[in-house]
Amino acid sequence: QVQLVESGGGLVQTGGSLRLSCAASGRTSTIYAMGWFRQAPGKEREFVATISRSSDSTSYADSVKGRFTISRDNANNTLYLQMNSLKPQDTAVYYCAASPWVARGWQKTEYGYWGQGTQVTVTS
Repeated sequence: QVQLVESGGGLVQTGGSLRLSCAASGRTSTIYAMGWFRQAPGKEREFVATISRSSDSTSYADSVKGRFTISRDNANNTLYLQMNSLKPQDTAVYYCAASPWVARGWQKTEYGYWGQGTQVTVTS
């Protein structure tokens, strides 16, 4: 199987930046698309961004478009999420996900592997 471990979360002021990382291990050759989701207290886990295996395709939720950038380094089995111009509304636990099949990457059901999450808190 695949194991995913997120890092890079923390406390940041409004307008600041954070860079999240997701280290994949195990049978990483089975990974195709990867993505980021987030979940705020009392809310449903929501899509943030996704990227194809070769990084030739990316997509973002409207709420983060223009502020967040997803990227991946397959040689090092690492997924990234660069978050700029952070807002209090971005406060959530951020989860890394990997799909063992070809998928559009917008829905939770399209991913077979999940990390434990990393907390991002944006203060006003």
